[in-house]
Amino acid sequence: MNSKRQKNFIDDGRSNDINLKEYFDVIKRRAWIIVVLMIVTTAGGVLYNHLNNTLLYQTSTRIILETEDEDMNTLMVMIKDPIIMDEVKNDLNLKLSDEALATKISVTRLEESQVVLISVTDTDPERAVEIANTTANVYKKKIVDILSFKEVQLLSEAKLNPFPINENQSRNLVAAAVFGFVVGIGIVFLLDTLDGTIRNRHDIEDYLDVPVIGSVSAMNRRNTITKKKKKQSSHVEARGERIGFKQNQTG
Repeated sequence: MNSKRQKNFIDDGRSNDINLKEYFDVIKRRAWIIVVLMIVTTAGGVLYNHLNNTLLYQTSTRIILETEDEDMNTLMVMIKDPIIMDEVKNDLNLKLSDEALATKISVTRLEESQVVLISVTDTDPERAVEIANTTANVYKKKIVDILSFKEVQLLSEAKLNPFPINENQSRNLVAAAVFGFVVGIGIVFLLDTLDGTIRNRHDIEDYLDVPVIGSVSAMNRRNTITKKKKKQSSHVEARGERIGFKQNQTG
């Protein structure tokens, strides 16, 4: 009983090895399909990113508002006020509404200090610098007229940032490549299922439901010629030995 179980276990192990090898052979035989699909899907991912992903650039300037905490929020809100935005828009000749310009600007306070960060995000890095610096200068000038507040200092100007903040597109490319790989694997196994060609002894056994006793190795012209030459050379050597043997007897 134990010997039968061991035999069945060995047979199952061999069959699993055979199946894995067959799967590998199927993929290897049509690997070019997988490679082509991965190239096509990756190229499609690159094209999609190029057409649908607009690069954004960000820069910022810093100002100091020398005031008490209770007045800080009011002064920060005034930075994006339509009065300030309209002045900035006119100075830079921007064809934008005040609301659209305000959406490009964000105002934050740094760690409960008197330093305020004015950040600008735009599709043009040079225009982002101009908007940030112009906004700070206009605010410093206009806030005196609006709230009679003169304690505004320009701490640092905005500088050109040539690196987009949304340049990381590798996730889409990896997803496109994985999609091409999965689809390629599926197509390879589908084509193998539809292919009725008999390639090995296991296909014969499955098709005829009989065991294969033996097989004949594949022959080509080169092997046949080589074997004929070896046979002829051995025949000549044997014939020469016979002639030499007869001469010795005669002598």
